[in-house]
Amino acid sequence: MDAGARPAWVVADAVYGADTKLRFFLEERNQPYVLAVSSQQSVWVGLTQSRVKTLAAQLPANAWRRLTVGAGAKGPRRFEWAAVPINHPYDPQHWQRWVLLRRSCSDPEDLAFYLAFGPAGTPLEVLARVAGRRWAIEEAFAQGKGEVGLDQYEVRSWVGWHRHMTLAMVALALLVLTRARLFGRPASSRPTMAAFKKSRGLGPAVAADC
Repeated sequence: MDAGARPAWVVADAVYGADTKLRFFLEERNQPYVLAVSSQQSVWVGLTQSRVKTLAAQLPANAWRRLTVGAGAKGPRRFEWAAVPINHPYDPQHWQRWVLLRRSCSDPEDLAFYLAFGPAGTPLEVLARVAGRRWAIEEAFAQGKGEVGLDQYEVRSWVGWHRHMTLAMVALALLVLTRARLFGRPASSRPTMAAFKKSRGLGPAVAADC
């Protein structure tokens, strides 16, 4: 970020979501994020401190919306989502914090929790879609481990680890770009019938006076 990197959103699992210093670091730089947290995470709503699982239990039925946030191996990833604004020390006209909640459509007890920070008025659909992007990251890690040995290293020094990870990620990026070029297709790869007729000089029939 000091070098100028400016992602639209930062996403991460609960290991990073529990890191208060990381969240403050991002917020001080006006960097939007959606970070997973555990059910025990505490937040302030007004003058009341609550755990995120308690907030989920208190929400009315109409607070939840069923949204699809990407394609999965077994079909669309569809869940019920809700967002609760929470306290923050920033300009409320421009920035907002939320607890983002996700539950299974078939099992209301199957819940996931996130802390989010972003521009005030960000729609629930956007927050849910950003949270769903982490699955693509997990899939990329799985590809890296299976195709270029991302996890095949011996942690004996930070320098050695850094070199191995850098080389593996460059190799994976090369494979992804090569795959996209080989198998990617333009939106319309086949000529239309009108274009085919035009190329053969077979335009539409024109009536002529005898």
